[in-house]
Amino acid sequence: MTVQSCVKIRNEWDIVAARQMGRNVAKDLGFGTVDQARITTAISELARNIYLYAGTGQICIEEMDEYGKRGLKVVATDDGPGIPDIRQVMEDGFSTSGGLGAGLPGVKRLMDSFQIDSSSGEGTTIHAVKWVR
Repeated sequence: MTVQSCVKIRNEWDIVAARQMGRNVAKDLGFGTVDQARITTAISELARNIYLYAGTGQICIEEMDEYGKRGLKVVATDDGPGIPDIRQVMEDGFSTSGGLGAGLPGVKRLMDSFQIDSSSGEGTTIHAVKWVR
C-alpha cells in the first residue's frame, strides 16, 4: 500500500510545510540525516519553482516499497505555463530568476531518479525518487 501526503503550494509558508513533511517521512522510513537533508533540499527547490513560476501547485510524498527496498517519491505538479525547453533548464547555471541555476539539475543530482514532463500551457509534473541505503 502506498502512503501519500500532499501540500498545496500557494505561498512561501507552504514551501516550509512541504520541506517538513518530506523530512518527517524520510526520517520515518529510516533515511540517515544526510539523505534527509538531500530530500529536504530537493523538495524545497521543487516547491520554490512551483511558487515562482507556476504560482500554485502541490508537492506529494509517497512511501515506496519495491522488491524489499524502501524509498520515497516526491511528485511536484502544477498547472502553470509549462517549461518550453526542458533541455535548457536542465543545464547547470541556467536561471530565469537570476539565481545560481542549480535548481532542477541539483534536484536530479540529489535524488536517485528524476523524471520531468512538461507541456507548454499545460503545466509540469516532476517525479524524483530516493531509496534508503
